Amino acid sequence: MKNLFSFAICFLITLSVSAQSGEWVELFNGKNLDGWKISENSQSFKVEDGVIKVEGPRGHAFYNGDVANHDFNNFEVIAEVKTMPGANSGIFIHTQYQEDGWPNVGYEIQVNQSHGDWRKTGSVYSFQDVKDVYVKDGEWYTEHIIVQGDVVTVKINGETVNVYDQSKDENRKGDLGTKKVDHGTIALQAHDPKSVIYYKSVKVKVLPD
Repeated sequence: MKNLFSFAICFLITLSVSAQSGEWVELFNGKNLDGWKISENSQSFKVEDGVIKVEGPRGHAFYNGDVANHDFNNFEVIAEVKTMPGANSGIFIHTQYQEDGWPNVGYEIQVNQSHGDWRKTGSVYSFQDVKDVYVKDGEWYTEHIIVQGDVVTVKINGETVNVYDQSKDENRKGDLGTKKVDHGTIALQAHDPKSVIYYKSVKVKVLPD
């Protein structure tokens, strides 16, 4: 038992160090949602065949595991995603756990190929939106988000589709408070019962401050 405990401690330390040294670290273990805290409707998130299936009423799965103590500043996240027809989801950055409602902290990076919302995959939702569609429903693709300082870059299958510089956004009006790049965790969104989305991998890499 003592050896098992020591191994567990070493494993957790390895995860933290790997993240801090600029290595990619997987946040989803492929078996369950350990390391994630789900708000509102926990039934909207389940693991099937080694993949996170998102389907059901509004909810958000916030990463609250050990990697970087789930508090990222400059970092990258790559998610392997598949949307089904009419699906809507999102990947929140620099956010924090919230029991219900749409997260008030951080930005949402849109996941949507064919849902009625005109803001499509790659949008920094409502701040700098993407209208073009770069992938098809039913196909796996990578959504790569890079956060450095005030700049958020979004790549779809390796192609840059959006570069948002908060410091140069002249359309920001008033004090938007927590809707900004700062620091925090990431979250996956369940948007509505008709939206079915799959996340096969969610990896992060911590970048230097």
